[in-house]
Amino acid sequence: MSVSKPPPPHSHFAPPPNSSTSHLSIPPSSSTPSSPAPSRAASSAPRSLPPPSPVKISMQEHFAINVCPGPIMPIPQISDFFPRFHDFPMTPPPPREKKILKEPDFGLSNGGETDGENKEKERKPIEEDREERQEGADSDDDDETYLGTLEFTLLFDHENNCLHCTIHKAKGLKAMDSNGLADPYVKLHLLPGASKANKLRTKTLKNTLNPVWSETLMYHGITAIDMTTKTLRLCVCDMDRLGRNEFIGEVRVALKKLSKGESKRFKMGLERITQNKDMNKETVEQGTPVAEEERGRILVSLCYSPEKSCLLVGIVRCAHLAAMDSNGYSDPFVKIVLQPDMGKKSKYKTTVKKKTLNPEFNEEFVYEVPHDQLAKKTLEISVWDYDLGMSNDFIGGVELGINAKGVRLKHWFECLKHIGKKVEYWHTLTQQGAPPEVPPQ
Repeated sequence: MSVSKPPPPHSHFAPPPNSSTSHLSIPPSSSTPSSPAPSRAASSAPRSLPPPSPVKISMQEHFAINVCPGPIMPIPQISDFFPRFHDFPMTPPPPREKKILKEPDFGLSNGGETDGENKEKERKPIEEDREERQEGADSDDDDETYLGTLEFTLLFDHENNCLHCTIHKAKGLKAMDSNGLADPYVKLHLLPGASKANKLRTKTLKNTLNPVWSETLMYHGITAIDMTTKTLRLCVCDMDRLGRNEFIGEVRVALKKLSKGESKRFKMGLERITQNKDMNKETVEQGTPVAEEERGRILVSLCYSPEKSCLLVGIVRCAHLAAMDSNGYSDPFVKIVLQPDMGKKSKYKTTVKKKTLNPEFNEEFVYEVPHDQLAKKTLEISVWDYDLGMSNDFIGGVELGINAKGVRLKHWFECLKHIGKKVEYWHTLTQQGAPPEVPPQ
């Protein structure tokens, strides 16, 4: 059985079958070599290549050429061009080591040093550089960011028992508002026992990160004992009218670092110190002097006038009084009684100072009493909180006389000894002079 190739389809470019042409057509191929005659004739005739015939393909074959896409290639990504970008976290590369170039001395300058010792010396600066880089990386935490610096001066006036705190300026404060600025002010406390009684505050400066206050604040009634036990805390805060004031940073200075009569200037970086309430309670509750100091102190002046034969008692001021009202303040006034009671002339009372824990009175009272009888007298001073329509609250008191002790006795003795001289002393308020408690019915 023979298979023959089908004739090509008709084309406009192919000549018609009956037309005469000079070109020879290719005879159809056959599987049986039945006619050897044409092959002989071809061998006898001169050999010539047939002319090229136009390629004739079907439409189906045309569309089947070069249609297969082949293997699917991956789409190139950015990571192929930038190999350092990865979809998964990678450990950072180690820091580059600094190469220290040294001139070769061929072992002449170091004498007996070996190559091992030289290598150890070269490793030391490299290791130090690594440690500095690690410390710099660790300091990028939010809690340890740069908060700014505060410049201030402290001076302790031993004669007047005053601590002068001059707040100069701050520099490079942390921005707290949305405009990239802050409204800073400085708040001062004495620790332990920080409260409204020993709080001082500077004025507020608007929209600045480098405020200049140049403001002096004073603590009255600071004794030598306070200078050894107290710590001054200076807080820089940002004032916010619509919300709560924000804390920026603080510094603390132990008052024992100061010497009498010498001012000391400080420039310290602000920090955020975590406070332990339990520790603060323990420091306040240790010993009785701290408990007495919570009631406050009073500055009293005594002077016996020989011309008028009278005792002049001056109530200058009070400091760090205890808060008796719900607003955290008191409305203090002072009562004075000279015992034994001499009638109405022996009782005096100062004016009431509203809403303060550090009142300044500067009032003087006169007791007409001979000098020889003054040694038998006792001066009772008490501080009260005024309440409208209610009974007044007792804050604290002190007694001066021959039966007193410590500073109270010393003050009374110097008044009797130095006639005509005014003597001023600070006294700590205690429970002396408190009214007796009425038992509940």
